[in-house]
Amino acid sequence: MVFDPKEYKVLSFDIYGTLIDWESGIYEALLLLVEKLPTTSPHHPSKTTPDAQRKFLLTEYTNLELETQKAQPTLAYPEVLATIYKKLASHFGVEIKNEDAEKFGSTIGTWAAFPDTVSAMQTLGKYYKLVVLSNVDNASFARTLSGPLNGVKFDGIYTAQDIGSYKPDLRNFKYLVEHAKDEFGAEKEEILKVAQSLMHDHRTVKKFGMRPSIWIKRAGDEALMGGKYEDAKEEVNLAASFDTLGDFAEFVKKAFGDA
Repeated sequence: MVFDPKEYKVLSFDIYGTLIDWESGIYEALLLLVEKLPTTSPHHPSKTTPDAQRKFLLTEYTNLELETQKAQPTLAYPEVLATIYKKLASHFGVEIKNEDAEKFGSTIGTWAAFPDTVSAMQTLGKYYKLVVLSNVDNASFARTLSGPLNGVKFDGIYTAQDIGSYKPDLRNFKYLVEHAKDEFGAEKEEILKVAQSLMHDHRTVKKFGMRPSIWIKRAGDEALMGGKYEDAKEEVNLAASFDTLGDFAEFVKKAFGDA
């Protein structure tokens, strides 16, 4: 299959992981927790390397996030983060206050965008309607939009809070297709999913029968959140993959003859 960017009307984006560097944001916020560990703990920063610490913390976080979102699909995302923080603290045997967990939950809007994000989105907005499909609450996304994503204009914002479930639930993708049709006159086959997470997005795109999606690899198989390609390759259907969102935007620009 030859991927032709001119065949689509709507681009649907995952935000955290694709546009926002959520791995670094979450890792940096979790460091405050492991710094409370006794220096005898193997997970205290003085007893491990940054790479090993990052891998350990983000793997633990990912497993707890999936567990929490599946068990409580209507729990607001900051509360999901706070719940995870409390579970990690309990696992580590660290005593924390409720405000510590709440503070971790409020970090969402402070996570930085990837350096190419804003300019790439501004380019893509010249050719498509841009739509958010994200596992986030409205207030947290508003902070992200006015902060690290300042300068990006979205035509539709569909959050887990509005939908009542978290990706990879099929309901989120059904909501996307229905609203893209109602709001932009776009058929299912005219929607292109653009995302980093194989687990949250690309697997469900195939399962739901949408057209092949665009994988923004970012760190690729070095990424600690979102899944590994080797594990998911039989369950995804990719139209193309790009290392960065900026690379994808340049490809689109050339396809429309504007290079």
